[in-house]
Amino acid sequence: MLVISRFDVAEGDGDGFLERARAALGAFAVRPGFIRGRVGRSADAPTAWALTTEWDSVGSFRRALSDFDVKVHASTLLAESSDEPSAFEVLGAWDGAVETQGRTDRAPDADTTRVGDTPR
Repeated sequence: MLVISRFDVAEGDGDGFLERARAALGAFAVRPGFIRGRVGRSADAPTAWALTTEWDSVGSFRRALSDFDVKVHASTLLAESSDEPSAFEVLGAWDGAVETQGRTDRAPDADTTRVGDTPR
């Protein structure tokens, strides 16, 4: 699973944001299921920043959010991100020149049923 959070950070606040983002990544990094994380600033718009993390499953990410250090360092930062979808299934990837195939964890009826619906 890939989590992409975008931020609008005033130019004068970039150093402080970077420090906070590094602390957030440090808190995530020790959680089970964490694969990798990155923080970056747009080359074209210096106020546009992104924090990305990769997880082995959506469950790992959601469980990480309940950790105390994650709540202190990451959840407060993520609360400042743009209000848009941020969690994505990895359906394909390349590691160098080698393509790896992702898989979906969505149920076959995910687009037609909701939690609590009873099958008929």
